[in-house]
Amino acid sequence: MMTNIVEVEDFTRHSEEKRTTAFQSEVQTYLERHPETQYVDILLNDLNGVFRGKRIPIASLKKLEKGCYFPASVYAMDILGNTVEEAGLGQVLGEPDNICVPVEGSLIPSASDPQHLAQILLTMRNQDGTPFDVEPRNVLNQLWQQLRNRGLFPVVAVELEFYLVDKQRDAEGYIQPPCAPGSDERNMQSQVYSVDNLDHFADVLSEIDDLAKQQGIPADGALAEASPGQFEINLHHTRNVLSACDHAIQLKRLIRQVAERHGMNATFMAKPYEEYAGSGMHVHISMLDAAGHNAFICDDGSDSPLLKRALAGMIDLMPASMALLAPNVNAYRRFLPDAFVPLQASWGHNNRTVALRIPCGDSDSHRVEYRVAGADANPYLVMSVILAGILHGLDNQLPLPVAVKGNGHEAEGNPLPIRQSDALYEFEQSHALQKLLGTRFGFVWHSCKHHELMHFERLITATEIDWMLKNA
Repeated sequence: MMTNIVEVEDFTRHSEEKRTTAFQSEVQTYLERHPETQYVDILLNDLNGVFRGKRIPIASLKKLEKGCYFPASVYAMDILGNTVEEAGLGQVLGEPDNICVPVEGSLIPSASDPQHLAQILLTMRNQDGTPFDVEPRNVLNQLWQQLRNRGLFPVVAVELEFYLVDKQRDAEGYIQPPCAPGSDERNMQSQVYSVDNLDHFADVLSEIDDLAKQQGIPADGALAEASPGQFEINLHHTRNVLSACDHAIQLKRLIRQVAERHGMNATFMAKPYEEYAGSGMHVHISMLDAAGHNAFICDDGSDSPLLKRALAGMIDLMPASMALLAPNVNAYRRFLPDAFVPLQASWGHNNRTVALRIPCGDSDSHRVEYRVAGADANPYLVMSVILAGILHGLDNQLPLPVAVKGNGHEAEGNPLPIRQSDALYEFEQSHALQKLLGTRFGFVWHSCKHHELMHFERLITATEIDWMLKNA
């Protein structure tokens, strides 16, 4: 096993002592660099990728090494922050508190006021001190450990798309692209890779870049995406799978805070506009062996047997994984023909119409781009689905479909569910995926999302009134 790869978090007594010492040092170093800090936001990331927490005075930060308490029901909330009692983590248990401890290395300035306000991530434990198995970060960590125990070390990178939108709605009450700062010009055209679009929003994007550096988030500069007000920011490849997702979730918060300061909203909705492209979260993954070689490629440059088994596993679990990759009703509106969004569980080389793309590159960068998830998905759960698929492929002899050439939307293949109800059914029926993610997590996730869907489907929309009021 390589000694230069970051060790996986565990919760043994020895690592607990090491964690405490590291935390004290982290706090001291931070306060030396940021002596005017007054408050700290302590943050848990719930099932939906939404931060839950509280703000404490800086004097209380050192006490945080002993932990603080939040109810376990934080991980049984719908998208509106309501506890879903059917998930079994709330009143049926007496609404118990669980201890939460800081995540090492996550103490950074807050983008809303980096001089006076800091933020830090927390992770939850069970009553016996073991990782709380419904927390998405812990779900991911146990899958990462399984791969590492086999002498396999993922290298991953996350790409995030998002929209900047005007705080003012249009005349019909819909969201609209923002005016370029300092002008009345509102770009309504699609201009992918437009440098001019970057110039129009240079102040916002530059501030995002500067604050990402302050927070230690390894992000590349933004590029203009296919639609007005849409941008993409890529995070660097890393061997630390947990940090990759920590950075993704921190970046989303940062972008929202900066947009707010510039009089805009930033949204990671999968499909905020009917007429424009959706926003995705693409994940790149390669795999190192114990000697540090890329295990996804053979010496002759061809796909390795391990890569083929990994592809087969990810494809086999992909329909059931849609419940996590597209976690709400709006997410399924992104899956349209000819929208560079996969509609089937498929793979291919240098092909953006498939679900699993093998990009161009040299042998060191031979990798898979997982192109299914929406930007609204929880990064920890997207990464969990990917690692679960790889493990599934390694442990089972599964057929690998033929690589797609040409338009993947027209190819034959295993279709992905494009309604949330169908996706939840696929997830509920997949014992293989739920076993890999954890049975309690699977039950809680399905309960929360089914409850959320039932609530949504009871709502009467303006479209229904327009269509049916005089015609039904």
